[in-house]
Amino acid sequence: MSTGSVEVVYRGIFQKTLAKNICRGIVFAAIKEGKIGIAFGRYSDSPERNGIPAKQFAVVSDTEEELQEYLSRYEPDNNDVTMVADDTLCKGVESWAWYGLQPINKLLAKDGTLLVTSTQSANKLIKTIHRKGSPYDLATIKAQASFSGLWVYKDDHTDVRLLGALAKVAPHIVSLDSVLEAIKDQWKDDKKVASAKKAHDETESTSVGAEQGSDAEPFSFDMPGYTKMEEGLVIRGIAAKGDIPGRDGGFVPGRNPTFKKYSTRTMRPVINFSTCTKCTLCWLNCPDTCFDITPDGFYEANMEACCGCGVCEAVCPVKECVTMVNEEAFEDNDSQWELWTKDKDGYSAWLAEKIANPPARSHGFHHIGQYAEEIANESS
Repeated sequence: MSTGSVEVVYRGIFQKTLAKNICRGIVFAAIKEGKIGIAFGRYSDSPERNGIPAKQFAVVSDTEEELQEYLSRYEPDNNDVTMVADDTLCKGVESWAWYGLQPINKLLAKDGTLLVTSTQSANKLIKTIHRKGSPYDLATIKAQASFSGLWVYKDDHTDVRLLGALAKVAPHIVSLDSVLEAIKDQWKDDKKVASAKKAHDETESTSVGAEQGSDAEPFSFDMPGYTKMEEGLVIRGIAAKGDIPGRDGGFVPGRNPTFKKYSTRTMRPVINFSTCTKCTLCWLNCPDTCFDITPDGFYEANMEACCGCGVCEAVCPVKECVTMVNEEAFEDNDSQWELWTKDKDGYSAWLAEKIANPPARSHGFHHIGQYAEEIANESS
């Protein structure tokens, strides 16, 4: 049996069209070689929501029988290549409340390739990826995450660049010649053909040992079997935690202990408590109730509840009191307020470092014409 499969992990809605283009492109390239293939999505969250990790797959076989045999499962679990369209997903993905945190390389076959778009070095990425227990390769394409919106597609050649890179790391699935032919037929753009060829030539791979990577334990929990399920739909209420120790007024909201929203995050807020006026706007406007009132009356974002939407930054009236910073700058979800109360000078230095040169960011297009403006700025 000679079947190959590619898993594309992407940010729901923001990168949906990107993932679809990649998987369809793989199948079209395979057809050029006389193979048979199929591209399909497996919604990680239904309905698919902004930023929630989601997946699409492309499976290629020599014969229809092999393809059908391979597809007789819920999802491919030994992929030759896992493509990651946003490097913040390398820390793991949580797509369902009951799913727990799935390591980004969990469904990657032994000696397979994790292919990531990133401006970070391979060594830095490896530190954020969960240890797999078997060897694999890490390949990178130098690029920022390609975000657009529900009705807009950011056509920045990320799709064809990943196709070109795929031909480099897994030529047994599709060759470079077939990829270039498929791009020319489907996209009808010589510039995209050139982009795919350039990405193929520039893609580099690093071998990752079985014991390399983060040793953090992915959170998980037991799902009830069918013998324990109750009749009808049951949603248990979560009680509020009550008063804040050392403070008269306010309370800590109750949170679901198993639904962690931080894997949806591409950025997180960092807070300058020294300039905070305690105006309450971040606390009032947070759509996920992730801000807690501290004993001294400040407002701190709980990093396990924060989905990184950026509303707090938008409503804060004090310049750089709340600043959204790319997730690549962080290695934990520890309390910022506790760090500040223990060492204010140390926190000030930490804060200055985080906001000094923040990486490029985008939560989709803010206004009509933004993409054209970005292209013009890059060309100037």
